[in-house]
Amino acid sequence: MRPAEDTAEPAGGRPAATAEHRSGSAPGTGEGPQPHRSGPAPATMEGPQPRRSASVLVSGLVVTAGVLALVAMASVALGARSVPLSTVIDALLAPDGSSDHVVIRELRIPRTLLGIGVGATLGLAGALIQSLTRNPLADPGLLGINEGAALGVTLALGLFGLSDPAVYVWFAFGGAAVASVVVYALAAAGRSGAGPVRLALAGVALGMVFTAVASAILRMDAQTFDRMRFWLTGSLAGQDADTLVRLAPFMVAGLALGLTLARPLNMLSLGDDAGRSLGVAVGRTRVLTGVAVTLLCGAATAAAGPLWFVGLVVPHAVRALVGGDQRWVLPYSALAAPVLLLGADVVGRLIARPGEVQVGIVWAVIGAPIFILLARRRRVAAL
Repeated sequence: MRPAEDTAEPAGGRPAATAEHRSGSAPGTGEGPQPHRSGPAPATMEGPQPRRSASVLVSGLVVTAGVLALVAMASVALGARSVPLSTVIDALLAPDGSSDHVVIRELRIPRTLLGIGVGATLGLAGALIQSLTRNPLADPGLLGINEGAALGVTLALGLFGLSDPAVYVWFAFGGAAVASVVVYALAAAGRSGAGPVRLALAGVALGMVFTAVASAILRMDAQTFDRMRFWLTGSLAGQDADTLVRLAPFMVAGLALGLTLARPLNMLSLGDDAGRSLGVAVGRTRVLTGVAVTLLCGAATAAAGPLWFVGLVVPHAVRALVGGDQRWVLPYSALAAPVLLLGADVVGRLIARPGEVQVGIVWAVIGAPIFILLARRRRVAAL
């Protein structure tokens, strides 16, 4: 397959540098001369990136939104007890207090909306991290950010007895922020810098430490352990509309901030020096991206627990379809991730009737093989 080309066009009308203008091989391969860059090379997918017209890409967004609506309807209608579509519509338009209507309005609709919010936040967070670090292995779970947020929630519940989501979400934000800083510091130590593999190794190691500490805290309190054992697996069950209302402002703020960073991230893909020459405030962009990721991962983890691979797999699939322009990658990732997450949640409900398999387990079964395939592709893993 041919090397990928950067097709994004920065503001001002000057075309971005293509792969034909770059010399040498991918960083970390040890082959050929390397051009001087400030910071790591941009992460690109193996193979040519497609060039789509704006009308085609907008149509794709509309189609993805339509698919999300269909999956959401399936999430409301399917479960331990399937409900006819007519009953779902009646419950939305003219509820009568029947058991089916109560289940739909008080359990399934909040769960579906929460799945949409969690999927969108994790998908966008993964795309932002991969773009900022130019690291194709970057992911909120793989870099330990989700585990840091989970440890924060565990501390809030296990040590301080804080059960209000509006309160312990701040502990999730703090844990996510600490994990981000520590992982980057560990990976950047030494002369080789924070390369993709070093970031992944540091994130996995720190995530294991956070998980071990959280497990130790839970073993000390049986009541907290019973409450959190399903949450730590990753689940959309058990949350009501009040939880969604309390966490929605943080999710919306993170989504809005993240989507506004598409253009500066496009310019930074050419390197820090090139980004500065195009008018990008590099430090400000990095700080704002970090804030957006912290908001997104903190809110998602507080709502559904640590979910792996969502932010890793979805942006890769999106870039393979729409190219590397962040103006399209970010919104596509925010729409495609909840489709897959809600789909996995529905599958978990159907394969274990009348019980269910948590969405974190179902998604891990789907995402882990995909991650292994990505890691085995030398050009992607070494970028």
